[in-house]
Amino acid sequence: MVPTAELTDRLEHTTAMDQPISVLAKVVRQRLRPGALRDFLHGVPTGKPLHPALATFSLGCWAATAVLDLARADRRATRTLLAAGISGAIPTAAAGITDWSSLHREQQRVGFVHALANLTAFSLYTGSLLLRVSGRERAGRLVAFAGLGAASVGGYLGGHMAYRQAAGANHAESVAHLVPLGWHDLGMIKNLPDGRPVTRRLGYIDLFVMRRGTTVTVLADHCSHLAGPLHQGKVSMVDGEVCVTCPWHGSTFRLADGSVAHGPATAPQPTFETRVSEDGMIQVRPALP
Repeated sequence: MVPTAELTDRLEHTTAMDQPISVLAKVVRQRLRPGALRDFLHGVPTGKPLHPALATFSLGCWAATAVLDLARADRRATRTLLAAGISGAIPTAAAGITDWSSLHREQQRVGFVHALANLTAFSLYTGSLLLRVSGRERAGRLVAFAGLGAASVGGYLGGHMAYRQAAGANHAESVAHLVPLGWHDLGMIKNLPDGRPVTRRLGYIDLFVMRRGTTVTVLADHCSHLAGPLHQGKVSMVDGEVCVTCPWHGSTFRLADGSVAHGPATAPQPTFETRVSEDGMIQVRPALP
């Protein structure tokens, strides 16, 4: 028997689904332009991805449905939980496909099968509810157990994406822990171009550095979404604030404090305090919370 971990690794590298994946991801990005709705579905307002929290609700309802079915509990309570899980699956899918459209291809391959498994679960649970309402209680229970199996496959693949592929994780979290306390020399200010971001190395990490006159802004260079190089991104004004947009998936961060202006990133970009010595040396240290 092939271990499940090996199966998911194979799934990451199969190209059989790449054409429908490419088409679907493009359609989602075209229909859901950067703005308040997309930011909400990503989870920008809360600073955490929205999809996992919503998925937990639906899966919890469906798992509880199985427990009530096994216990032959009150049919009305079982149907209520079943219907609640079905209702919650709709916004869950909306948030999930929004996140999925801005992932790397290997993550999208696993996510595509994850979505198919969850769509199967949704269909089975919907069928189960219809069967129960029509009086076919035993058939409804059997279909619901099949739905739980499909949802379990979807949940396993979702866990693989989150914990093996780091989809949705903060890819810039470790930056502050890799820089020793205190001020560190970064280079002479005269060697920096004015108004154009560049990258500089500090110990183990890469930094986004941008000089505007005598002011120097420093952020972690690897985007918190999927570690894209911010110094290659576009600097522009967003709602009256200077921001940089990641060239990979379009996450936009405010230079003033690294906060997220637009997703798909939900975690802020680590920032650094800066000062310029009398001889023109730029010095940096991790900004305090």
